[in-house]
Amino acid sequence: MNTINIKDKFSKFSKNWHPHQIAIVDDMQVILAKLKGEFVWHSHDDEDELFQVVKGTLYMQFRDRTEIVNEGEIIVVPKGVEHNPSTKNNEEVHVLLFEKLNTAHTGNVQDEKTQTHYPKI
Repeated sequence: MNTINIKDKFSKFSKNWHPHQIAIVDDMQVILAKLKGEFVWHSHDDEDELFQVVKGTLYMQFRDRTEIVNEGEIIVVPKGVEHNPSTKNNEEVHVLLFEKLNTAHTGNVQDEKTQTHYPKI
C-alpha cells in the first residue's frame, strides 16, 4: 500500500517492447512499456487489454483501420481482436497497460520481440 511514481518507474528501464510489471490488482497486472516503431500483429483469445498513453502518440492498428491514441487517452482492445501497436517518426511512446496475469505478450504469435517474463520494477 505504497504510492507508485510512474515517471520514476519509466526512468528505470530503456528497452523498447520490454514490459515491466509495477503492480498486481487481483488477477490483473499493471505494466509499463516503452514502444518505438512497429510491433507484431497478434491477438489474445481470452483477454482484453487496456492501453493508456502516458507520453507520445500510439497508433493502434487493426486490420480495417488505425486508431490514434494520444497522450492521456486509453484504448481497450477486446479479446480475439487482431492488433498491432506502433509509433511513428521515431517517437518513443510510454504506455501503461492493464491485462490479466496469464496474458501472453504476443498471444499465439512467436516473434523476436516476444517476451515471456516481465521484470518487476
